[in-house]
Amino acid sequence: MMLSKFLTTALRRTIPKPCHGTCHLRPFSTAAAVVGELYEEDTTGITMKGVKISGRPLYLDMQATSPMDPRVLDAMLPYHISRFGNPHSRTHYYGWESDQAVEAARAQVATLVKASPKEIIFTSGATESNNISVKGVLHFYRDKKRHVITTQTEHKCVLDSCRHLQQEGFDVTYLPVESDGLVDLEKLRAAIRPDTGLVSIMMVNNEIGVIQPMEEIGKICKEFNVPFHTDAAQALGKIPIDVEKMNISLMSLSGHKIYGPKGVGALYMRRRPRIRVEPQMSGGGQERGIRSGTVPTPLVVGFGAACELAMKEMEYDDLRIKALQERLLNGIRSKIDGIVINGSVERRYAGNLNLSFAYVEGESLLMGLKEVAVSSGSACTSASLEPSYVLRALGVEEDMAHTSIRYGIGRFTTVQEIDRAVDLTVKQVEKLREMSPLYEMVKEGIDIKSIQWAQH
Repeated sequence: MMLSKFLTTALRRTIPKPCHGTCHLRPFSTAAAVVGELYEEDTTGITMKGVKISGRPLYLDMQATSPMDPRVLDAMLPYHISRFGNPHSRTHYYGWESDQAVEAARAQVATLVKASPKEIIFTSGATESNNISVKGVLHFYRDKKRHVITTQTEHKCVLDSCRHLQQEGFDVTYLPVESDGLVDLEKLRAAIRPDTGLVSIMMVNNEIGVIQPMEEIGKICKEFNVPFHTDAAQALGKIPIDVEKMNISLMSLSGHKIYGPKGVGALYMRRRPRIRVEPQMSGGGQERGIRSGTVPTPLVVGFGAACELAMKEMEYDDLRIKALQERLLNGIRSKIDGIVINGSVERRYAGNLNLSFAYVEGESLLMGLKEVAVSSGSACTSASLEPSYVLRALGVEEDMAHTSIRYGIGRFTTVQEIDRAVDLTVKQVEKLREMSPLYEMVKEGIDIKSIQWAQH
C-alpha cells in the first residue's frame, strides 16, 4: 500500500471539516486550526479574504506553481518518517542512506538536462540559483570582468541581482526584446565587450512563455568566451534541455514548477571549461562550498523523482497540453473578438497562454474570473497595480498590458476545466464590454485612437 494513501486517510480522520461558530478541534491538530481560521465553508460556497466563491476554483496558474505529483510524494515520504538521517553524517547508516538518496536524486536531475551529476548543486530554488549565478560569477571575476548582459524581460530576481551589481559599480546592459519577446541576436553580439563577465537570458519566459533561441545564444557566448547563464525554471521538464548543445555555463532550476516540492531547486555549474562563483552564503561547506547548509533529503528526493517522471512523460505531456491550449484559445476566439496573444506564436511553450482582451479593464476581469485561478503575470509581482514590465518591453500598449491574463495549463489539467474556463472568460469579457462606452464606440465604427480627449 502506498504511504501517501495511508497518510491521507490518517489525516482525514484527524482533521475536522471547517465549521461555523465554536469548533472543538483536537489540541494536537495545528492543521485543523489553520484550516478553521482561513475560511468558512457552507452550502453556498467558500469565503476567503472577503471573496465569496461557489467552490474551489479550477487551477490554471501552472507558471506560479504546480501541484505535486502523487508519485513524487510517495518517493519523499520514507525520508520524512523512517530514513530521516542527515546526509552529511558520515559515521552511521542513517547518514549513509540519506547521502545515497541525495546522490541518486542528483543523477536524476543531471540526466534530464544531459549534464554530469558532479555539475549539479542543490539550492532552495531558482531565485537562490539566480543570485549565486549573477552575483557569484561577477564577484569571483571582479578584477577583470565588470559587465553583465541580460534582457528587459528577465525574472525579477535576475533584474534585482543586476541592479545590486550596478550599485557595487558594475555595468549592466539590459537588452530590449522584439515585439514577439525574442532577443535580437545581432544586438546581443554588439553588446558584448572585452570585460563582459556574464550573459544571463531566460530560457522560457515565465509571463509570456516564449522560448529564446538558446543554441544560437550559446554559440555567440562561446565565440566571445563569455559565460552563459540561463534561468530554466519554466523550461525544465517541459522542453528538451541539452547543456552541451546550448553551451550553458550556469543554469537555475526549480522543483515546484515540475510537479515536485517547494523549497528546493538546483544550480547547474559547468566543469569543463570550469566556471567559478563566489558563494553567497557562508557555512559548513556543503555542496562543494557553493551552497552551505544541510541538504533537505526529502525535498531533494522529491525533486529527483519529479525530474525522472518528466524525462519519461515530457513528450506525452507536451502533446496533451498543446491540444488543451488549442481548445482554450479556439474556444475563446470563436465567441469573442479583440484578443491578442502576447509573445511569439511559433516559439512558445504551449502550457503558457498570455492573452490581452481589448476594451476590458484588467483588474475587473481578474475579479470576475475568481472561479478560475489565473493571474495577470508573474506571481512575484502580482501585488503591483502597474502593467507588466514584460509586456511593456514587448511594446504592448498600456491599456492592453492592463488586460492581460496568463492561463497556465499542466499535466493534471482536464478538458472539462478548459471548457469551463472558456465559458467563464467569454461570459465575463462580454459582461464588461457591455458596460464599456469605448466598446460601444468601436462597434459604431469610431477609431478610438483618432479621438482627441479633452480635459474638463
